[in-house]
Amino acid sequence: MTTSNEGELPEEESYFEPYELQVDPGQRPLRIDKFITDKVANASRNKVQQSIVAGIVKVNGQPVKANYKTKAGDQVYFVMERSRKDTDVVPEPIPLDIRYEDEYLLVVNKPAGMVVHPAHGNWTGTLVNGLAYYFNQLPELPGNSGRPGLVHRIDKDTSGLLVVAKSEQAMAHLAAQFFDHSIKRTYLALVWGEPVEEEGTVDVPIGRGMKDRKVMQAYPDGTAGKSAITHWKLLQRFRYVSLTSCSLETGRTHQIRVHMKYIGHPLFNDAVYGGDKIRKGTQYAKYTSFVKNCFKLIPRQALHAQSLGFVHPITGENLFFESEIPEDMAAVIEKWENYVQLDS
Repeated sequence: MTTSNEGELPEEESYFEPYELQVDPGQRPLRIDKFITDKVANASRNKVQQSIVAGIVKVNGQPVKANYKTKAGDQVYFVMERSRKDTDVVPEPIPLDIRYEDEYLLVVNKPAGMVVHPAHGNWTGTLVNGLAYYFNQLPELPGNSGRPGLVHRIDKDTSGLLVVAKSEQAMAHLAAQFFDHSIKRTYLALVWGEPVEEEGTVDVPIGRGMKDRKVMQAYPDGTAGKSAITHWKLLQRFRYVSLTSCSLETGRTHQIRVHMKYIGHPLFNDAVYGGDKIRKGTQYAKYTSFVKNCFKLIPRQALHAQSLGFVHPITGENLFFESEIPEDMAAVIEKWENYVQLDS
């Protein structure tokens, strides 16, 4: 058995992992759900069946039904929720900015500075801790057992919208949309410099850095990394920085941050990818002081997950949500607007 994500960091946008299996020569005919549960440790029969209904399970490139029987040589592709460590999530009464909710899912607007899920150094105060408390106040749904159904995540210091499933059926359908690249995600990013073009596409693989495995890197020669595609559009110019809109076609770790750095426009105050230094402008003390004051206003990368669009996993309705620019980012944009006008 092989998995295409083995040894890699989790994707920026997904809690699901793709698997590719080949049916061994001499394998007797076996129902597809039984074949997968026999091969994958965390694959329950119910999870596999929900994935089949969602069209995630494919044999030789084609979706199959639950009664399909595998045969020797079949190539089986499917996605499954990533294995997680058995750690108890402590429910905490953390205020949540919920923008939409029904019996199947909810959409939450995450503030900057909040970690999405518990991990080393952040066992409490995360979005998952808040969701665990919130879900404990709700009627328990079949297949959920009070557990927050995260389908994707965004970085701690990135603000914006996330969708959360309340059942395995909803999770499977939403996961299928992420892997089909049909979920629409748009981010606002304040970047250094002014792009020459009004819009563009960065199609460059992203993988772990050679020197620092915690930092991601662009691999334009394709020798490492995984396919990553970002579409960007210029919204507003401020001479030394620009406001851009970035749409994800794929969801790699730090994708927008890495791609914008690769084309010479790192995100404003992005300490990991070089945006926390003055990259454009003069060396005059007045300008240097101005930029440092901007850094204080937004002590994080200037990135906000502004919009999220997807098909409702149960009703089939097209849903689209937008969130306003957070105060820190709006304040910095206003300061740059005023600075450019005064300096004209």
